[in-house]
Amino acid sequence: MKTVKMKSKGIISWPTNERPRERLLAEGPERMTDADLLAICLRIGSGTFRVGVRGTSAYEAALAILKDFRGLRGLDRAHVQDLLKVPGLGPAKVSQIKAAFELGKRLCAGKLIAPSFASSAAVAAHFRPLLIGKRQEVVIAVFLNGQNQHLGETEITEGTPTQATVYVRRVIEGALRISAAAVVLVHNHPSGNSEPSAGDDDTTDHLQKACKLVGLVLLDHIIVGDTEHYSYSDSGRLQEFTNE
Repeated sequence: MKTVKMKSKGIISWPTNERPRERLLAEGPERMTDADLLAICLRIGSGTFRVGVRGTSAYEAALAILKDFRGLRGLDRAHVQDLLKVPGLGPAKVSQIKAAFELGKRLCAGKLIAPSFASSAAVAAHFRPLLIGKRQEVVIAVFLNGQNQHLGETEITEGTPTQATVYVRRVIEGALRISAAAVVLVHNHPSGNSEPSAGDDDTTDHLQKACKLVGLVLLDHIIVGDTEHYSYSDSGRLQEFTNE
């Protein structure tokens, strides 16, 4: 295991071949540690990171930040106001960190886009990078054609951490506007647990009945957790609502 050498001086005083930015260019980003990459983000712009403590480098600051927020996942979930409380992190640095996380999520989502959502796993994989880390419930209506090909999507609502009210009318209007044949409802649970609640059951029941009235098919309601997802269709519960 490589021993991490703590350096008390700023990164600019390090040997060139040991500086995170220069190492990234020479060795590639995949060889960098989380602290290396975060240190590079902290140094963008002014080229230095000032924390009010003389002799603290951006690398040491990155290590401390990752420890305080319990790694990258915690840092991603951290509220802007909490980050601004960290000595040395002003609006510019916080914006850079948040922008880096968002770019990563969008890249992941782009890589996972497929011409057809043939399974609940494909839908969950597509939306997880966009939903993971959200502090509130976000509900997205996904519109498909008769071949389950993705026509479009719309964010219906963003609610509190414990409840998100789904506006059935907005889902139906959005689907009819682009002549969709089917709808998949997707939302997250900020807790990271993908198990459905009683409110999720009610939403599924009401939306399915509304879709049936206008000739649409509710293909699935998928709850996206941190590592797993729940599918009303795969579990057989969507059919139970249909038979009621």
